[in-house]
Order: sequence, then structure tokens, then C-alpha cells
Amino acid sequence: MTSLQDIQLKRIDGGVDTLAAHKGKVLLIVNVASKCGLTPQYAGLEKLYEDKRASGLEVLGFPANNFLGQEPGSDAEIADFCASTFAVQFPMFSKVSVAGADQHPLYAALIAAQPAATGEGPFRERLASKNLASNAPDILWNFEKFVIGRNGAVVARFSPDVGADDPRLVSVLEAELAKAA
Repeated sequence: MTSLQDIQLKRIDGGVDTLAAHKGKVLLIVNVASKCGLTPQYAGLEKLYEDKRASGLEVLGFPANNFLGQEPGSDAEIADFCASTFAVQFPMFSKVSVAGADQHPLYAALIAAQPAATGEGPFRERLASKNLASNAPDILWNFEKFVIGRNGAVVARFSPDVGADDPRLVSVLEAELAKAA
């Protein structure tokens, strides 16, 4: 069985990557979308990356078009949007599916490791009121976040509306960054 660290990933520039290549870093994995009400979170994610990168944080963005077609672009269009609109410098990956029959193995492994998300109640209720809610433990929407510690273990999962500056997320990241590599 392939470990989480060894799942093959494709960077948005076409290069090949794995989480193992980021060994010793604290990872914040986020499924992103360019045409979502939560898209402004790119700015907060980039600021978080800039502020904590030297301490060992990597933000990894995975574009996904699973929710109302909110990421319709090609990898090149997504990369251009991220660079020109939000000056994104953190690593971006090729568009993947985070839900459904074609779910990327990374997301299947992340969900299996951390089936519950912090802060999801209110957001799930809002989506349900619009008949849009997914079934737990599936990815709820764009901008759901997973934290992987320096040891490679999934340590936390956060609802899409938990922003990059939310104290609950920041405290988990800071605790993981304080641990030795």
C-alpha cells in the first residue's frame, strides 16, 4: 500500500512531486478554486506562507472543480490567475478531483486520516440550506484545509470557512512548527 508521503502529485507546471519531497516541513494542504465566494482566502494563505515559510511551513494548493464548476480553468489559466490576482508564491499543483468516483488518492488518504473537520457545523448548515452539502466525511467545499506535521502525520482538518488567520488553525500550525524536524 502506498503511504501518504509517496502518492505521486503533479505540480501545476507539469513537474512531478510527492509529500515526501517536503519532509520535515509542516504542510497546509488546501483544495482551491478561482471562482468561489471563498477565493479571497488565497490572500490570507499567501500571507501565512510568507510569514511562516522560514519556520518550515509549506502551503500546498490543489485546484479542484468539484463544487459548482468553480475551478473551470486549465492549469495554465489557474497559475496565471493565482499569480496575477493574489501574487501566490506557495506551491500549486495540477487540478485534481477531491470528491466522487475520480477522487485523487491524496484526498482519499487525507480524509481517511482525518475524517472530521474543525469548524464545519455552520458552513455545512449553510450549504444544506441550499441543498449543496456533501456527506461527512467527504470534502465539504473549496478551501478545506489539512495540516500535516513535520513527522508526516495528518494532525488536523479545518472547514472551508476557517481562514488562514483563524486562531484555531494558527495555533495548530504554530504547535507543529515548534516541534523538531
